[in-house]
Amino acid sequence: MEPLVRQVPLVLQVSDQFRSRIESGEWPRGARIPGEHQLATELGVSRGTVREALRSLSLTGLLEPRVGDGTYVRATNEISGVLVRDELSASLTHVLDARAGIEAAAARLAARNATPENLKALAEVLEARAATLESGDMDAFVAVDTDFHRGVVLASGNPLLLRLYDALAEVMTESIHQTATIPEDHRLGDAHADVLEAIRAGDPEAASQASYALIETVKRSGSGQE
Repeated sequence: MEPLVRQVPLVLQVSDQFRSRIESGEWPRGARIPGEHQLATELGVSRGTVREALRSLSLTGLLEPRVGDGTYVRATNEISGVLVRDELSASLTHVLDARAGIEAAAARLAARNATPENLKALAEVLEARAATLESGDMDAFVAVDTDFHRGVVLASGNPLLLRLYDALAEVMTESIHQTATIPEDHRLGDAHADVLEAIRAGDPEAASQASYALIETVKRSGSGQE
Protein backbone atom coordinates (compact mmCIF):
# COMPACT_ATOMS: atom_id res chain seq x y z
CA MET A 1 0.00 0.00 0.00
CA GLU A 2 1.33 3.41 -0.94
CA PRO A 3 1.74 5.80 2.04
CA LEU A 4 -0.82 8.53 2.31
CA VAL A 5 0.32 11.91 1.08
CA ARG A 6 -1.35 14.81 2.76
CA GLN A 7 -1.29 17.91 0.64
CA VAL A 8 -0.81 21.22 2.35
CA PRO A 9 -4.05 23.23 2.10
CA LEU A 10 -3.90 25.89 -0.59
CA VAL A 11 -4.65 28.68 1.87
CA LEU A 12 -1.61 27.70 3.94
CA GLN A 13 0.59 27.60 0.86
CA VAL A 14 -0.53 31.08 -0.12
CA SER A 15 -0.05 32.32 3.46
CA ASP A 16 3.49 30.96 3.45
CA GLN A 17 4.22 32.78 0.20
CA PHE A 18 2.94 36.04 1.62
CA ARG A 19 4.92 35.51 4.84
CA SER A 20 8.08 34.92 2.79
CA ARG A 21 7.54 38.20 0.94
CA ILE A 22 7.28 40.01 4.27
CA GLU A 23 10.33 38.33 5.80
CA SER A 24 12.45 38.90 2.69
CA GLY A 25 11.61 42.60 2.62
CA GLU A 26 9.77 42.39 -0.70
CA TRP A 27 6.81 43.69 1.31
CA PRO A 28 8.51 46.00 3.85
CA ARG A 29 6.99 47.12 7.11
CA GLY A 30 4.50 49.92 6.55
CA ALA A 31 4.03 49.10 2.85
CA ARG A 32 0.64 48.70 1.20
CA ILE A 33 0.51 45.27 -0.43
CA PRO A 34 -1.18 44.52 -3.79
CA GLY A 35 -4.94 44.03 -3.84
CA GLU A 36 -6.75 40.69 -3.69
CA HIS A 37 -7.52 40.62 -7.41
CA GLN A 38 -3.89 41.24 -8.40
CA LEU A 39 -2.60 38.63 -5.98
CA ALA A 40 -5.17 36.05 -7.06
CA THR A 41 -4.29 36.58 -10.72
CA GLU A 42 -0.57 36.43 -10.00
CA LEU A 43 -0.84 33.16 -8.05
CA GLY A 44 -3.58 31.55 -10.13
CA VAL A 45 -5.91 31.05 -7.17
CA SER A 46 -9.32 32.36 -6.22
CA ARG A 47 -9.83 35.68 -4.48
CA GLY A 48 -11.43 33.74 -1.63
CA THR A 49 -8.18 31.83 -1.09
CA VAL A 50 -6.19 35.06 -1.10
CA ARG A 51 -8.69 36.65 1.29
CA GLU A 52 -8.37 33.79 3.77
CA ALA A 53 -4.58 33.84 3.55
CA LEU A 54 -4.52 37.58 4.21
CA ARG A 55 -6.96 37.15 7.07
CA SER A 56 -4.74 34.53 8.72
CA LEU A 57 -1.74 36.85 8.57
CA SER A 58 -3.84 39.71 9.92
CA LEU A 59 -4.77 37.57 12.92
CA THR A 60 -1.06 37.03 13.69
CA GLY A 61 -0.43 40.76 13.46
CA LEU A 62 1.74 40.66 10.34
CA LEU A 63 -0.81 42.50 8.23
CA GLU A 64 -3.26 45.28 8.97
CA PRO A 65 -6.39 45.65 6.83
CA ARG A 66 -7.64 49.24 6.57
CA VAL A 67 -11.19 49.68 5.40
CA GLY A 68 -11.31 51.53 2.10
CA ASP A 69 -7.54 51.80 1.91
CA GLY A 70 -6.11 48.30 1.50
CA THR A 71 -3.85 46.03 3.53
CA TYR A 72 -0.54 47.12 5.05
CA VAL A 73 2.44 45.28 6.53
CA ARG A 74 2.34 45.84 10.28
CA ALA A 75 5.26 43.63 11.40
CA THR A 76 7.86 41.33 9.87
CA ASN A 77 7.57 38.43 12.31
CA GLU A 78 4.84 36.92 14.44
CA ILE A 79 6.34 37.91 17.80
CA SER A 80 6.42 41.61 16.94
CA GLY A 81 3.08 41.16 15.21
CA VAL A 82 1.42 39.88 18.37
CA LEU A 83 2.92 42.71 20.42
CA VAL A 84 1.64 45.31 18.00
CA ARG A 85 -1.71 43.61 17.49
CA ASP A 86 -2.40 43.39 21.21
CA GLU A 87 -0.92 46.85 21.80
CA LEU A 88 1.55 45.37 24.29
CA SER A 89 4.20 47.72 22.95
CA ALA A 90 2.16 50.78 23.95
CA SER A 91 4.02 51.14 27.26
CA LEU A 92 7.49 52.52 26.62
CA THR A 93 8.49 51.68 30.18
CA HIS A 94 7.65 48.01 29.62
CA VAL A 95 9.74 47.92 26.45
CA LEU A 96 12.68 49.63 28.15
CA ASP A 97 12.48 47.18 31.05
CA ALA A 98 12.49 44.26 28.60
CA ARG A 99 15.45 45.76 26.78
CA ALA A 100 17.31 46.18 30.07
CA GLY A 101 16.89 42.52 30.91
CA ILE A 102 17.92 41.20 27.51
CA GLU A 103 20.76 43.64 26.92
CA ALA A 104 22.23 43.29 30.41
CA ALA A 105 22.31 39.50 30.03
CA ALA A 106 23.92 39.93 26.61
CA ALA A 107 26.50 42.39 27.92
CA ARG A 108 27.47 39.99 30.72
CA LEU A 109 28.05 37.22 28.18
CA ALA A 110 29.79 39.58 25.77
CA ALA A 111 32.37 40.42 28.45
CA ARG A 112 33.31 36.75 28.41
CA ASN A 113 32.82 35.88 24.76
CA ALA A 114 33.37 38.98 22.60
CA THR A 115 35.89 38.47 19.81
CA PRO A 116 38.32 41.14 18.59
CA GLU A 117 36.05 41.53 15.58
CA ASN A 118 33.04 42.14 17.84
CA LEU A 119 34.93 44.78 19.82
CA LYS A 120 36.15 46.49 16.66
CA ALA A 121 32.62 46.56 15.24
CA LEU A 122 31.17 48.02 18.44
CA ALA A 123 33.84 50.73 18.55
CA GLU A 124 33.16 51.64 14.93
CA VAL A 125 29.42 51.84 15.59
CA LEU A 126 30.00 54.21 18.52
CA GLU A 127 32.12 56.41 16.24
CA ALA A 128 29.35 56.36 13.64
CA ARG A 129 26.82 57.17 16.36
CA ALA A 130 28.80 60.26 17.33
CA ALA A 131 29.08 61.28 13.67
CA THR A 132 25.32 61.04 13.10
CA LEU A 133 24.74 63.20 16.16
CA GLU A 134 27.00 65.82 14.63
CA SER A 135 25.18 65.62 11.30
CA GLY A 136 21.75 65.85 12.92
CA ASP A 137 20.40 62.97 10.80
CA MET A 138 17.82 61.37 13.11
CA ASP A 139 17.10 58.34 10.93
CA ALA A 140 20.81 57.55 10.61
CA PHE A 141 21.27 58.06 14.34
CA VAL A 142 18.50 55.63 15.24
CA ALA A 143 19.92 53.09 12.79
CA VAL A 144 23.44 53.17 14.22
CA ASP A 145 22.21 53.25 17.81
CA THR A 146 20.16 50.15 17.04
CA ASP A 147 23.27 48.57 15.51
CA PHE A 148 25.17 49.15 18.74
CA HIS A 149 22.59 47.44 20.92
CA ARG A 150 22.28 44.52 18.53
CA GLY A 151 26.07 44.36 18.33
CA VAL A 152 26.25 43.80 22.08
CA VAL A 153 23.80 40.91 21.76
CA LEU A 154 25.79 39.51 18.83
CA ALA A 155 28.98 39.73 20.89
CA SER A 156 27.35 37.61 23.59
CA GLY A 157 27.94 34.58 21.39
CA ASN A 158 24.49 33.23 22.26
CA PRO A 159 22.54 32.52 19.05
CA LEU A 160 19.23 32.04 20.89
CA LEU A 161 19.56 35.42 22.59
CA LEU A 162 20.32 37.02 19.23
CA ARG A 163 17.32 35.31 17.65
CA LEU A 164 15.08 36.58 20.45
CA TYR A 165 16.44 40.10 20.06
CA ASP A 166 15.93 40.02 16.30
CA ALA A 167 12.37 38.77 16.76
CA LEU A 168 11.71 41.84 18.92
CA ALA A 169 13.78 44.17 16.75
CA GLU A 170 10.87 46.28 15.56
CA VAL A 171 9.67 46.92 19.10
CA MET A 172 13.21 47.63 20.27
CA THR A 173 13.89 50.05 17.41
CA GLU A 174 10.58 51.81 17.99
CA SER A 175 11.60 52.44 21.61
CA ILE A 176 14.75 54.14 20.33
CA HIS A 177 12.68 56.23 17.92
CA GLN A 178 10.49 57.33 20.82
CA THR A 179 13.37 58.27 23.11
CA ALA A 180 15.98 59.67 20.72
CA THR A 181 16.59 63.39 20.34
CA ILE A 182 19.34 65.46 18.78
CA PRO A 183 21.22 66.95 20.53
CA GLU A 184 21.30 64.31 23.24
CA ASP A 185 22.21 64.38 26.91
CA HIS A 186 25.97 63.71 27.13
CA ARG A 187 25.27 61.12 29.85
CA LEU A 188 23.78 58.84 27.22
CA GLY A 189 26.87 58.87 25.04
CA ASP A 190 28.97 58.18 28.14
CA ALA A 191 26.67 55.32 29.14
CA HIS A 192 27.08 53.64 25.75
CA ALA A 193 30.87 53.99 26.02
CA ASP A 194 30.75 52.49 29.53
CA VAL A 195 29.08 49.35 28.17
CA LEU A 196 31.78 48.89 25.55
CA GLU A 197 34.61 49.55 28.01
CA ALA A 198 33.27 46.97 30.47
CA ILE A 199 32.93 44.39 27.70
CA ARG A 200 36.43 45.20 26.46
CA ALA A 201 37.77 44.82 30.01
CA GLY A 202 36.25 41.36 30.24
CA ASP A 203 34.27 42.27 33.36
CA PRO A 204 30.85 40.53 33.20
CA GLU A 205 29.42 42.19 36.32
CA ALA A 206 30.49 45.69 35.24
CA ALA A 207 29.14 45.09 31.72
CA SER A 208 25.78 43.98 33.05
CA GLN A 209 25.56 46.94 35.43
CA ALA A 210 26.61 49.38 32.69
CA SER A 211 23.89 48.04 30.40
CA TYR A 212 21.23 48.43 33.10
CA ALA A 213 22.56 51.90 33.89
CA LEU A 214 22.25 52.91 30.24
CA ILE A 215 18.54 52.11 30.17
CA GLU A 216 18.01 53.81 33.52
CA THR A 217 19.72 56.90 32.10
CA VAL A 218 17.28 56.81 29.19
CA LYS A 219 14.38 56.72 31.66
CA ARG A 220 15.77 59.54 33.80
CA SER A 221 16.71 61.81 30.94
CA GLY A 222 14.51 64.84 31.16
CA SER A 223 14.23 65.05 27.37
CA GLY A 224 13.74 61.31 26.91
CA GLN A 225 16.88 60.73 24.93
CA GLU A 226 18.38 57.38 23.82
